Amino acid sequence: MHFLKATLAFIGILIATVSVCVVLSWWAIKMTWVRGPARSEHLRKMDKIIIWWTKSNRWTFNKLGLVNANITWQDREQISPDNWYLVVCNHQTWTDILLLQTYLLDDLPPLKFFTKAQLIWIPFVGIAMYALGFPYVKRVTKAQIKKNPELRHADRDNVLMACERFNNHPTSVLNFVEGTRFTEEKHERQNSEYNNLLRPKAGGIEYVLQGMDKSLHRLVEVTIVYPDAVPTFMDFLQGKCQRVDFDIRHHEIPNWSSAEETTERKTEIVQWVKKLWLEKDQRITAIKSQISN
Repeated sequence: MHFLKATLAFIGILIATVSVCVVLSWWAIKMTWVRGPARSEHLRKMDKIIIWWTKSNRWTFNKLGLVNANITWQDREQISPDNWYLVVCNHQTWTDILLLQTYLLDDLPPLKFFTKAQLIWIPFVGIAMYALGFPYVKRVTKAQIKKNPELRHADRDNVLMACERFNNHPTSVLNFVEGTRFTEEKHERQNSEYNNLLRPKAGGIEYVLQGMDKSLHRLVEVTIVYPDAVPTFMDFLQGKCQRVDFDIRHHEIPNWSSAEETTERKTEIVQWVKKLWLEKDQRITAIKSQISN
């Protein structure tokens, strides 16, 4: 049964993804000559492709009964698809992305997220995300920066360029603040001060705030807990992720002391993110405690 579910789920996702890529290929070509207000409207219409893509995947997940989500959403009525949001979430598995897209779809604008540069080579998916303007980020070593100092700001420039496009119409920008998926090994290597999380990195948040300072309405904070075990992508397709707990809440974005990139502003953002992460860590502990009881 698990094998059959995985096969059907994979076929469903593949059909939807290939269909999206075919449509996007034409739209991306059209973007090369569209200018002015027509280009702005064109970008808005491209988001409908993401919505269709996500709804197709959601239909597949629901029909196959792949997951049962328990969602706690505080002040849900104050959220609207007509506003811009910065979304932050803890990160444990690739499945996180599919679940976030699925369960936030009706309440927020379509999610755009930071993508590792290597993912552009994934057949169909990489091309689709590139055409839709997802910002690609690349890990750069100190040695590479020393050899080519311009690389120091490569990720910032990519994000700011993407933000120009995101400002066109309501968008949700997803950032996995830890910068990588949580594992016990990484947690131990970091000697993280959090029980359930890796240390947050505020750089991505700072870039988005810098690029979308006037557009962003609020920060939406999502906490994901897998009560049984963190599923791999294949576990999810096989229906082995039968429960996932979501805690979703939103926060006002503070008025920083400066809209520009300054040391004082960076410090304020870092302290704000650390406070959010401490509260998230305590929340995860409480959720796990409730489940075990």
